[in-house]
Amino acid sequence: MAITQAVANSFKKELLEGKHDFQFTGGSVFKLALYTSAATLNSSTTVYPGDSTGNQVPDSGQYTQGGGVLVKPNPSTSVASGVAIVDFNDLSFTGVTLTARGALIYNTSNSNSAVAVLDFGADKTATSGTFTIQFPAFTTSAAILRIGNA
Repeated sequence: MAITQAVANSFKKELLEGKHDFQFTGGSVFKLALYTSAATLNSSTTVYPGDSTGNQVPDSGQYTQGGGVLVKPNPSTSVASGVAIVDFNDLSFTGVTLTARGALIYNTSNSNSAVAVLDFGADKTATSGTFTIQFPAFTTSAAILRIGNA
C-alpha cells in the first residue's frame, strides 16, 4: 500500500472537457478526505473514495469520512508568467483523535471525481485536538494545483 502525491490523470482529461470549475463564486464543490498509511492512492486514482479497501481515517470529532468542503478564497485562480494556479483555504477538523498519511481532493459536482492525491510524507496525528491541512502559498511555484509550460 502506498500514497503517492500526484494530480489525477483522469482530472487532466476532465479539465480539458470542462468538468471542473474553480471559480470563486459558484463553480464546483471540492472536498478533501483523509486516509491512513494502508491506503493506495496515486495518479491512477479516478474517483472518491479512491482506495477500494476502505482505508479512510475513521470518524472523529468534526471529521467524518468523506472529509470536509474546501473553501475557495477570492481570487481562487490566477495566472502569471504562463502558469495558471488554484488555491484553497486551509482546512481544519477540531476535536479529533486521528492519524492520517495523506488525502484526496475530489469534485463532488462531477461524480466525486479525483483531482489530486496529497502525501503528507509521514503519518500526522492529532489527539483530542485540531488537525489542519495547510495549503502552500498561492504562487506560481508553490500553489497546490499549477498548470504551466512544459
